[in-house]
Amino acid sequence: MQVGRWIALVVGGLLVAGCSVGTTPSSPSVAWGPCPPDVVEAGPRGDQVRCGVLRVPRDHARPDTGTLDVAVSVLPATGVRRGALVVNPGGPGSPGSDYGVEKAAKMPDEVTAAYDVVGFDPRGTGRSGAVDCDAAGGLFYHPAPDPVVLGPSGVVARGSALAASCASALGPARSDLGTAATARDLDLLRAALGEERLSFLGVSYGTWLGASYATLFPDRVGRMVLDSAVGPEDWTAFGLEQARAMLVARDALFGVTAVRWGVGAPAVAEVYAQARAALPVGTLGPAEFDAVVYRTLSRVERWAPFADALAALGRGDPGPLEELGVPDDGAERSRQAANRATVCADSPRPPSTRLEADVADLQRAWPPPVLTGLETLPCPWWSPPREPVRFGASATVLFTQAGLDPTTPLAGARRMQARFPGSPMVLDPDARSHGLFASQRNGCVDSAVARFLVDGSLPPETVC
Repeated sequence: MQVGRWIALVVGGLLVAGCSVGTTPSSPSVAWGPCPPDVVEAGPRGDQVRCGVLRVPRDHARPDTGTLDVAVSVLPATGVRRGALVVNPGGPGSPGSDYGVEKAAKMPDEVTAAYDVVGFDPRGTGRSGAVDCDAAGGLFYHPAPDPVVLGPSGVVARGSALAASCASALGPARSDLGTAATARDLDLLRAALGEERLSFLGVSYGTWLGASYATLFPDRVGRMVLDSAVGPEDWTAFGLEQARAMLVARDALFGVTAVRWGVGAPAVAEVYAQARAALPVGTLGPAEFDAVVYRTLSRVERWAPFADALAALGRGDPGPLEELGVPDDGAERSRQAANRATVCADSPRPPSTRLEADVADLQRAWPPPVLTGLETLPCPWWSPPREPVRFGASATVLFTQAGLDPTTPLAGARRMQARFPGSPMVLDPDARSHGLFASQRNGCVDSAVARFLVDGSLPPETVC
């Protein structure tokens, strides 16, 4: 089905449901329509999925100032339905309508038998009013400027340019984004689905969203799983902790690559540093190289392809590494824009001197650090948050975590866990990949989470 026809039918569904543009329904409801192709094709049961839109206030504190439409997908339970399980893939900035279909295909059968699996595009992403930061201060120029040689003047120049570009492109919509606002949207979605309590699976940034919801609405938390939790501090502190964990993981990558190449790890590190220093070649520069490294370190199944691509780059062939890169398309631009807008909405205004000190500290590491996770660069020049994000409540949730995950390090996950007393963690201490439940084929983890979701059996602290 053409996207234009899908939009027309969804708008028609809104009118049939009695919602006029610019108004918020007195009780939340989803206006159902057909699904776009990418959602249908996201998993083997995509032909069973239903899609629609949920109208939410632009500003929850001032509902008379306008509305936003949030795209929703629902994959029906295959057995006796016990409720709806809302899922979020992380980001921030990633849409999730297709993720619901994709993730359901990886879940234990007993979970998908008991639950409708619900995906949604958070405000500002995908079909929920995707935002854009225009040139984003050079973020989408290729090759992009080397992030490691910023220096104090570079931090100010690039951060302020990115903030100005986003402010110009987003306009007032910049204030609409933020985790607390999305958590409030999530509560309206819960009500629209007819659920008294929210059952939720959040991965990576999705754990911030889930933890924010549990803090705002502790009495409405059902069975919540937070997989690969982000630490509860501000995003600047998280980015620094992540960057250090990336260096540890990169040393492990060098060791695995050394075995694959039949050389020593120092030889791999030398090829890595020399290949990066020789860039740019065509549209592949150090920033693009680092983006590939960042993605590689998050999933061990990417390590072997990266090792082969690095060997090719060392021989002067950038093609294999370019194939592993992040695509520079409209969807990626929107993800990056929503990411910066959400991160800055959630964060206190970090002084530029703090960012300068963090970058300088990481630059002292050799080979060059991986700075792609330091996403608060524009935040000193961002407008104040509409509603700061908060964590900590009496709600009980279940954490799952890979012990050696560099994207959301274990230490930060433990600090988030401490904000929710009595909430256990299922830990695989030796796993390195980001995302654990229904992802790494760990039967111990998957069965513990499935029992919790289906029967409410909260496990004790568990090492798998």
